[in-house]
Amino acid sequence: MRIEAGTYGRARRISLTSLIDVIFLLLLFFMLTATFSRFGDVELTVGGAGASQPADQTPIFLRLDADGLSLNGETLPVTLLADRLNVLREAGRADVVILSVRDGATSQQLVDLIAAVGASGGPPLQIVR
Repeated sequence: MRIEAGTYGRARRISLTSLIDVIFLLLLFFMLTATFSRFGDVELTVGGAGASQPADQTPIFLRLDADGLSLNGETLPVTLLADRLNVLREAGRADVVILSVRDGATSQQLVDLIAAVGASGGPPLQIVR
């Protein structure tokens, strides 16, 4: 049996039109389904250089470290912070909250703490080294 080699003409070029259409549709789909909203904002204010606080203000001292949070030297969970700040504010013993962040504290702990102080509607927060 003899097999003849067929004559194949020029090689056909693959059309890229359908590929470009598919890529355009995928791009359009991902652009329309993507969300560009912020999930949460933490408002921070910048203190002035050399600005001092009035002497009649009563500060609350918070210390954040790897072990947790302490309020005026007393260990406290972050979930109870808003209630404690409200009690101190109503008693007139909370004019400003001073936060000291120690080594080992994570940024998530700091954000949670700032959010808790902000949610309490209490005194302004100052962060020190």
